[in-house]
Amino acid sequence: MNELPQQLVNGLLLGSMYGLVAIGYTMVYGIVQLINFAHGEIFMTGAFGALTVYVYILPDGTSMLVALPLMIVGAVIVSVTVAVGAERFAYRPLRGAPRLAPLITAIGLSLALQQAIWAWYPEAKSARTFPQIDGGPFHIGNVTLQTGDIFVFTAAPISMGILAYFVMKTRTGRGMQATAQDPDTAKLMGVNTDRIIVIAFALGAVFAAVGGVAYGLEYGQIDFKMGFILGLKAFTAAVLGGIGNIYGAMIGGLVLGVAETLATAYIADVPGLDQFGSQSWADVWAFILLILVLLFRPQGLLGERVADRA
Repeated sequence: MNELPQQLVNGLLLGSMYGLVAIGYTMVYGIVQLINFAHGEIFMTGAFGALTVYVYILPDGTSMLVALPLMIVGAVIVSVTVAVGAERFAYRPLRGAPRLAPLITAIGLSLALQQAIWAWYPEAKSARTFPQIDGGPFHIGNVTLQTGDIFVFTAAPISMGILAYFVMKTRTGRGMQATAQDPDTAKLMGVNTDRIIVIAFALGAVFAAVGGVAYGLEYGQIDFKMGFILGLKAFTAAVLGGIGNIYGAMIGGLVLGVAETLATAYIADVPGLDQFGSQSWADVWAFILLILVLLFRPQGLLGERVADRA
């Protein structure tokens, strides 16, 4: 029990990263009903964009206080460019096609982005060291926080607050809500739905980029395969919270992160179940939670916000 506060903090950290990436899944699905399985790789390219800024653009010895904002900008530029390019050249031509076609395209794009980073970064065949913020650790009671933890706990709520304000208070945000509700009627009312869809992809990429930087700061290394499993878990978080619900995406991420962390930490202490508490089982527990939610509350924790367009 003495470890419980630390485990809860670890779960919230993990869940915050899931939530940042899940927002992209839920926004795109809510507007165009597309499961963008390449979104995990957009998260990954953002992390490598940040690393590129630090390694190849900034002078050696640059302080992380100066470098970090520039790294975030670099991550955002790379992720948004990839996401908008994917929407324009991979998904838009298939918008009227059967749903299986864009799904297969998304999986193919995911593999292509992995190989592109592998080819662009020969060192990416193994994990690349990610620069860290000096300072820490910080102790609050039984909880220990690293500087990367503080970044995650700061970036996630700020990002969520900015998104909530944008969606609820701006004209473009209301256009996104209208397009999600009924794209044909929104178009008749003067909403440029193509522009709204591009903005949804771009916004999702921004949060994925922030999540990529957070991942690098949290774990100290990145690699070209990091987006696959984390992307699946982020999609799981979006479904847990209620697909199409941006608040549900973050809450689903937090629930998933805490559940996964607690299961990994405490099941190992149960006699006869110690083999199920290993880190290799963490992914299994995440999907067990998804199955339970789909069985007993298929609309997600907060409910879906997707119109029936049948």
